[in-house]
Amino acid sequence: MFMLRRYTSVDQEAVERLHVSVLQQTGAYLGRGPWDDDVYAIEDVYLKNQGEFLIGECDGRLVAMGALKRTGPERAELKRMRIHPDYQGRGYGQLILTELENRARALGYQTLHLDTSILQIPAQKLYEKNGFREVGRDQYQQRVDKDTYQMLEVILYEKQLA
Repeated sequence: MFMLRRYTSVDQEAVERLHVSVLQQTGAYLGRGPWDDDVYAIEDVYLKNQGEFLIGECDGRLVAMGALKRTGPERAELKRMRIHPDYQGRGYGQLILTELENRARALGYQTLHLDTSILQIPAQKLYEKNGFREVGRDQYQQRVDKDTYQMLEVILYEKQLA
C-alpha cells in the first residue's frame, strides 16, 4: 500500500540513497556536488522556505519523493521527483505531482517550473501529460573528477496554475 506524507529528518539517509540510485539508473548522475546541495539540507531549503518535500512509502520502504521550492512570490520549482526503479509505472509520480500542485495552489503560487534531463523520458511524458510546456533548454557542465567534465542537457518546463 502506497502512503504519501511529509518529509521528516529520519528520512534523510533514505532520501539520499533514492536520489542517487534513480539518477544513476537514468545515466544522469554526476556525482555529489553543489548542484544537489538541497538534498542534504531539505528542512532549510524546502520546509522552512514556503515549500514542501513529500515522501512516498510502500510497505514501510521509501520508494518515491518530490519537492516544491519557492523561487519567487508567485513562483515555485518542482524538484527531486524520484521513483525507485522497482516501483516505476505504478502511478506514484502522478500522485506526488498532483499533491505538489495542490500544495502550490494552497501556498498561493501561480506558476510552477522545473527542469529534467533529456535522458529522463518518463519524467518528460509525465510533465507534458499534466500541462507543462517546454520553454527552453539548457546545458550544465559538471565536473566529474579532477580532469573530466560532462555536459548534461536539460529541458525547461513551465505551467500556469488555475
